[in-house]
Amino acid sequence: MYRFSAPWWVLLLASELLAQRADPVFFATKVYPVFEKAQCRLCHNDNGVASATRLHFPPEQATAEEITGFGLRLKVLVDPAHPDQSLLFRKPTNRIAHTGGERIHPGSEEERILLAWVSALATSPETATAAVAPERRAVTILRRLTHSQYNHTVQDLLGDQTRPADQFPNEDFTHGFTNQAEAQSISPLLAEAYSRAAEKLARNAFRGGDTRGLIPCKPSGVGDGACRLQFIRKFGQLSFRRPLSDSEVRAYENLFRGEAERNRNFLAGAQVVVEAMLQSPHFLFHLEGGPDGRWTQYQIASRLSYFLWDTMPDESLFRAAGKNELGDAAGIEKQARRLMADDRAHVAFDGFLAQWLRFDRLKNAVRDRRLYPEFGLELVGAMTEEVRRLFDHLVWDNESFLDFYTAGYSFLNNDLAKIYGVQPPAQEFGRVDFPADSERSGIVGSALFLSLTSKPSDTSPTERGLFVREHFLCQIVPPPPPGVNTNLPDPTAEKALTNRDRLAMHLTSPTCAGCHRLIDPIGFGLEHYDAIGKYRAKQTVVIFPTVDQLKTKPRMKPVVHELPVDTTASVRGIPNSEFQTPKQLGALLAATPNCQRCVVKQLFRYAMGRPETEADQPAIDASLKAFSESGFHFQNLIVSIVESKVFLGGPAE
Repeated sequence: MYRFSAPWWVLLLASELLAQRADPVFFATKVYPVFEKAQCRLCHNDNGVASATRLHFPPEQATAEEITGFGLRLKVLVDPAHPDQSLLFRKPTNRIAHTGGERIHPGSEEERILLAWVSALATSPETATAAVAPERRAVTILRRLTHSQYNHTVQDLLGDQTRPADQFPNEDFTHGFTNQAEAQSISPLLAEAYSRAAEKLARNAFRGGDTRGLIPCKPSGVGDGACRLQFIRKFGQLSFRRPLSDSEVRAYENLFRGEAERNRNFLAGAQVVVEAMLQSPHFLFHLEGGPDGRWTQYQIASRLSYFLWDTMPDESLFRAAGKNELGDAAGIEKQARRLMADDRAHVAFDGFLAQWLRFDRLKNAVRDRRLYPEFGLELVGAMTEEVRRLFDHLVWDNESFLDFYTAGYSFLNNDLAKIYGVQPPAQEFGRVDFPADSERSGIVGSALFLSLTSKPSDTSPTERGLFVREHFLCQIVPPPPPGVNTNLPDPTAEKALTNRDRLAMHLTSPTCAGCHRLIDPIGFGLEHYDAIGKYRAKQTVVIFPTVDQLKTKPRMKPVVHELPVDTTASVRGIPNSEFQTPKQLGALLAATPNCQRCVVKQLFRYAMGRPETEADQPAIDASLKAFSESGFHFQNLIVSIVESKVFLGGPAE
């Protein structure tokens, strides 16, 4: 038995715990709730701020078996000779410097339970062999066409360019994207929108006859069965992205025949089939499997085309699926490279970029016109176009994607050149190299990022730090506890405060400090750039007179304060991460393994329509390795993802 010093009550509780250790429910019912209350899981997971540590909690929906297994594996963080000196005890109580601060208060009942469990692990040799790794389980989901995919599909299928999905109910962002299966249920409003769109699309498809060549034969009359069958099979395969079964063909034949005979018009039968197919789950949802693996090749073709083109497969991809040419890495890469060489791939990945960086938020942003009169839709459009061109250059010209964070150049128009204080390019959105002493580089120095993470009248260090954590490091910062007062002291005419001074309240409040020390210090390093991304030597604080003040003093002028800016900053959790400029932050991110891995995760989530799971980690690791070994060429990352067994629907490795 190891000897250690601990309070008598700890020894007593530990002895009780040891007596019950044959019952693993104890950890799940007594100890694990302590960690949950302290929000440890929100940081200690593969996407948490503490993802680089050895401590990873099971997922939120973990089984009791997974939770108890996790409790036993905590033994690796226990000092058997001195349990009260264990990392598992000293870190959450902040006795050792902890990035998340104090999560369990010393002297509390929660601390008592934690130390008892630590002591039990220290004196229980059986736990060493019981701590087995959690089972990796593959995930299968059913995905609906996004609004963008719907528009592109009906354009390719019917030649219709009216973009009907633009009128559908708005899509929700989940896990950073709008294509995540978790948020793709069909509400009554969306079902009604699908019905109206299908009716209109089918009617337009045959307005004036079969002008779009949807019927592959010339019918001899209303009852031409051979032509009817040929149309159903061909249009059905295109609509469902796989061959129709015999029972499906018979059902649509009956529908076609009845409508054609009733209207005495062959095209009337074709129109009702089109309308019905456009409302079928086989059209609205991605193909997932089939009887005896019958449609596996077509499933792969569909996944490839919707990931790389944002639309249905073309004739060549259908032909490859029909010949079973998508069953190995060589066949997949051949088709992937072909699809990436097409302009449709550029459009599809522009969509990925816009969602990853939340262009929509900037398009809906407002600015105080008194402070930023130049801010408007044209400038916002220029900001998004700049980043889009940088992304396209890096991806399609096969440059290192790490330049997305470190590029000492960008693609500007005249308006952005004024914001950046550089000479305008010879042509709109031409390449402009920044001066050697410039503090800008890459995405974190762009007007888009700096504006996107600001408020109507000023910057927001909190929003900037949060965006870096979530979008560039794939780390989830826990939300503020319910009922917390998030209001900061307002500057006054008599006493102006910098953003750093105002946010000091977050860092001194025990309730707020745990999370804000993770995000605010990142944003402080970007404070030389205002709410539209323009450099400022000092922070200008303007106190405008109120309506009541203007009633008594109509000529009262705003009070203007010029305050020095302290850009001392760091990224907690990353060693030697001090920085003071966007350029330094960009270099730091590019060199950080978590950032490199995050690029892979973001693209994986977009490709699969779901967040990664424990079962996906081998695929993530393999893609990151391929990405790194290629010199961080984005096209190689794309290929590695589509070649993975996870993407192809096979068993997890």
